[in-house]
Amino acid sequence: MVLSRFDPRFRLIENVGFLLILLCLPLICLGIRSFRNSEVSESEFNSLFGFSEAPDYRNGVECSSTAEGQAVMSCDPSLIHVAMTLDSEYLRGSVAAVHSVLLHASCPEQVFFHFIATEFDPSSPRVLTGLIRSIFPSLNFKVYIFREHTVINLISSSIRIALENPLNYARNYLGDILDPCVNRVIYLDSDLVLVDDIQKLWNTPISGSKVIGAPEYCHANFTKYFTDTFWSDPVLSRVFGSRNPCYFNTGVMVMDLEKWRKGNYRKKIENWMELQKKKRIYELGSLPPFLLVFGGNVEPIDHRWNQHGLGGDNVKGSCRALHPGPVSLLHWSGKGKPWARLDENKPCPLDHLWKPYDLYKPYQQGKLKVQTQKKQSLGLSLSSGGRSTKLIELSGYFI
Repeated sequence: MVLSRFDPRFRLIENVGFLLILLCLPLICLGIRSFRNSEVSESEFNSLFGFSEAPDYRNGVECSSTAEGQAVMSCDPSLIHVAMTLDSEYLRGSVAAVHSVLLHASCPEQVFFHFIATEFDPSSPRVLTGLIRSIFPSLNFKVYIFREHTVINLISSSIRIALENPLNYARNYLGDILDPCVNRVIYLDSDLVLVDDIQKLWNTPISGSKVIGAPEYCHANFTKYFTDTFWSDPVLSRVFGSRNPCYFNTGVMVMDLEKWRKGNYRKKIENWMELQKKKRIYELGSLPPFLLVFGGNVEPIDHRWNQHGLGGDNVKGSCRALHPGPVSLLHWSGKGKPWARLDENKPCPLDHLWKPYDLYKPYQQGKLKVQTQKKQSLGLSLSSGGRSTKLIELSGYFI
């Protein structure tokens, strides 16, 4: 039987055949699928997403270098390990943070980044990996997929929805996520920049039984981080009986993962999160469990390594000034983020210190039109788990 091209069955067969051809086309650029052009250059890839390629930072003569052409492995004992989360919402901040680390590092090729991404991010881990590789072609890094179901049932509501993001809790699982050979890591939030050599922070000693190092702020009112339910319970409040706890910000930590794994600190934090679901002993997201487990037993690091709170409070995000003293790291913790305030033309004075590290270049009206036409001609789409999703514009840049 011969089918007419106007027969609905003919159209069905034709469409199925077309889909089979598309599925057989090769994937390029780790999640970018091309339907018309077989190749897309790194510069084209960057421009489509609004980011410029970072300079190629290389080691000085005083650094130990890997043989040319030899891949850097994460188990190399000479490396400085940095862990960060990676997601579409904070991508611009993450890129600026990485750029600042490399710019000021005495041995940038010795810095190895461990990025934690979620499987359900609007931009898949494959796409985010391709973006990082295109922005930092010589960067030593690895992307890990954080399974959200690991922690989703332990998260309780917070004073700000952003604090309920499962990625905020990824730091609890670094001992399990990172390669077993990584016994020490610097954890950094995505809303900060370094203005000093990260080697100095890496050299922080963690003595005795201490597991993490961080700047402590003992003048802060420690009691406000927990509810009256917690302090009125004689058993719960006794947890600090033998300790003198001080507030510390978990956005910058040096972590001894060998001690972390041996002490099963992941489980200790989870125990407090489970209790929080039953009794509501705190209001502020992922920070209080760390304070409960480590408060009073932290290796103190100079305050210059976390000039935090530049994003204001968790409700208004108002402008703030620097703390007294020298500065090695600027941290926009709080509701206000520098890229958002700069885009709104309502920057705080200190936001201009973040701007030099920003590799995102806002589209001008004419350029946007040209790039839109270019995306249409290239026929690009994002691939996530085998499904194709068109590029979407969010907060002024493409993800």
